[in-house]
Amino acid sequence: MAATPTFASKGWVVPPEEGPHAATIMMWPVNRRVHPDLELLNILQDTIAEIASTIAEFETVYLCAHPDDWANAKARVSSKVKLWDIPTEDLWARDAGPLFTKHASLGLAVSHIQFNGWGKKQVHKRDSLVAAQVAERLGTPMRPSGLRGEAGGVEHDGHGLLIAHESSWVNRNRNPDLSRDQVEERLLTAYGSSKIIWTKGVKGQDITDYHIDSLARFTGQNKVLINLPDDPDPYDDFHKAALETHDALETAGLNLTVIPEPHPKARRIKSIDFVASYANFYACNGAVIAAQFGDREADKIAGKALKQHYPGREVITLNVDALGEVGGGIHCATQQVPLA
Repeated sequence: MAATPTFASKGWVVPPEEGPHAATIMMWPVNRRVHPDLELLNILQDTIAEIASTIAEFETVYLCAHPDDWANAKARVSSKVKLWDIPTEDLWARDAGPLFTKHASLGLAVSHIQFNGWGKKQVHKRDSLVAAQVAERLGTPMRPSGLRGEAGGVEHDGHGLLIAHESSWVNRNRNPDLSRDQVEERLLTAYGSSKIIWTKGVKGQDITDYHIDSLARFTGQNKVLINLPDDPDPYDDFHKAALETHDALETAGLNLTVIPEPHPKARRIKSIDFVASYANFYACNGAVIAAQFGDREADKIAGKALKQHYPGREVITLNVDALGEVGGGIHCATQQVPLA
């Protein structure tokens, strides 16, 4: 890893996620060390196929997979999904895939944050190479950030502001030799941003060390949706961290409009480890692809909020419980390629 970032941030900005896309990058889960339960792996593949096929109705989807896995993938996805010969282990394109930055005159580049299996918690021999292989496929230059981590661990508005949990970045399993100030400087450079709102987060209780994209999401400049429990448990570290993040956003002095979303209670999956986040949605061209969890009231409220934040886009909700069972959601499984 480079001792310092090797490119200047001047003129380079990671565009807002809700901006126009050229395509979406996704990844095909196959590794049996990662997913030893074959039944769950099959459900995960069906889920990824459904998400990819749904997005492909609105924009191009490139699904990364080893050619040995193409027959299985093709049998599940729509004919509009394009398969790329980029071998994968797991499905988390938000974390292992490339983060694209844009320059008004120079076009696109990959602002590269090196994936290391969420701090070497998971095998990532293939996945750690996905970002570079996508960049090569697209002919896009790589611009090293000097950071190890994941794009799911930082939320950006494309207008100069970031939100992140320290637990995902200022952590010996990612950036052991960097202080928070050094991590902040490199994140701001990588995203072309000017300010970051930090909160503590939660270390060591989930594989991501509490990614921000399952809690709070920018839906535009000065607008944040946050997924909060209606009845917070004072002994639950994630509930406490969520409230701390909410308070930090409310008091940031940045004229932010922070709108709480409900937390589903009457959901299909009751496991305490299940990730039930309405915030983990994906905004593609003309649509928002979001989760529903079987709680009719909360699902309806969340869908209505997304329609208000994304007027003119179709809101499509899917049963992605399989992703929640393995710690993520739709946003975690997708990565946008901005329109150059």
